[in-house]
Amino acid sequence: MDLYGYPLKAKFSQPRPPPPKVLPATSTMAASYKNRPASHSESFTMPWMPNTYYKAAALNPTLSPLSESFPGHPPTKMVPFISERPNSVFTRHTLDDWHRNNMTNYKESETTRHNAERLRADLTRTIKDVYQQTKRTQGESTQNLGERVNDIEYWKSELCIELDAMIRETNSLADMQKRLERALADTEGPFQVAHKCLLNREKRMGIDLVNDDVEKQLITEIKIIRSCRERLQQCLDTVNNQLMCNKEARQELEKDLADKQIGHHIDSKCYQLKNSSRGLHFFKGVERIDATVSVPETWARFTDNNIFRSQSARATSAKLRASTESLLMGTADEMWRQFSKVNDAFTSRITEIANAKSKIQTHLAKTRQEIFQIETKIQVIQKTIRDKEVELKLAQTRLDERTRRPNVELCRDAAQLRLVQEVNEINETLRNLHQCLRASEDMLQMLVRSKGVLEYDLVVKNNSLFIDQERCMGMRKSYPSTVQILGYV
Repeated sequence: MDLYGYPLKAKFSQPRPPPPKVLPATSTMAASYKNRPASHSESFTMPWMPNTYYKAAALNPTLSPLSESFPGHPPTKMVPFISERPNSVFTRHTLDDWHRNNMTNYKESETTRHNAERLRADLTRTIKDVYQQTKRTQGESTQNLGERVNDIEYWKSELCIELDAMIRETNSLADMQKRLERALADTEGPFQVAHKCLLNREKRMGIDLVNDDVEKQLITEIKIIRSCRERLQQCLDTVNNQLMCNKEARQELEKDLADKQIGHHIDSKCYQLKNSSRGLHFFKGVERIDATVSVPETWARFTDNNIFRSQSARATSAKLRASTESLLMGTADEMWRQFSKVNDAFTSRITEIANAKSKIQTHLAKTRQEIFQIETKIQVIQKTIRDKEVELKLAQTRLDERTRRPNVELCRDAAQLRLVQEVNEINETLRNLHQCLRASEDMLQMLVRSKGVLEYDLVVKNNSLFIDQERCMGMRKSYPSTVQILGYV
């Protein structure tokens, strides 16, 4: 049984029986002591006490069974409880033995005291040396802990400065990412507008379905917008990758800073601990546990590498932001210049179509006027032909009546000759009038055909003008401004 503290009270594993009303016999008591199981003392962690205390405590008398032979003393020194000869006197020791025993005890006491004094002097010197050594060692440990706390505070400040700079750079790059996303989304509108303009211009009719400068500029605009979208998308992917690198570097800094804060808290607590501090305990064998994973050189190099990695990521991020800003301005300017070129081409084309439409309307009005006049002339010719036919009927009726003259009355006189001449003249006039009528009718057909062509051409020009001026230019008025393309809103 190991003893670590003050003497403990006896503890019985079985409950003590109640005392009997009649005392048992001596033999019964001896038998009860023999059958009684040994008691067990509790073990507790107590303050340190010298071993001499337990040696002295071991000399305390203990109860022993009441038997005829007591194992603690030799049989010669046993005092019989019942004498066979009550009237006799027994002599155990002589007086010289008694004096010699006293002298022996005195000398032994003096020797023991002398040794105790020497031991006390040695212990006092040893305790003083131990105290001084412990104080010196503890002071060195405290000084090392203070230096360690200062080193941790220095690296903490460096980590905080770099972490703040990394957070600002990451936020700036995140804003640039949002501008890129907005700029990329804003290019979708102009791309759809240019594409719809091409589709709408496919609805032109007839001769106006030409590959003019507007169509060429629209195709160029679609190519430029597609190229700008590809470059913006590539830049956005690069920005996203750089944001991941920045976040990784920031996480390493935050993790290192959190470890530094915990280490600073622990080392500060250890630095402030004193011998009078509360909560001090024994931790047996803790000095044999080596849980370290770094040395001061590798410890400082680890933090320095984290800061260097963060600085490199910040420099790359700043360069990427500058190139992204330049790309946004370049793409916006390029798209805006092409947008202006397309609008100028549309304006020029609309002016041409409007002029053509005006000329067609003028020619159409003249053609209609000419058609009206030709139709009037045709009516006049037809009336003239009808009149001449009446005159021809009259002359032919006269001639026919004169053929009925009898015998010699059938005279070829001047009247007969004039009637015949009149009929011939009227026939010639009718032939000329019919030729004029046919020519006028042919000319009328040509004018009508020309009128139809002009009217169709006017419809074509109206349709082209409506497509270019109303649909295409109407959509292109909603093109995002340069500020929107650059992503500032």
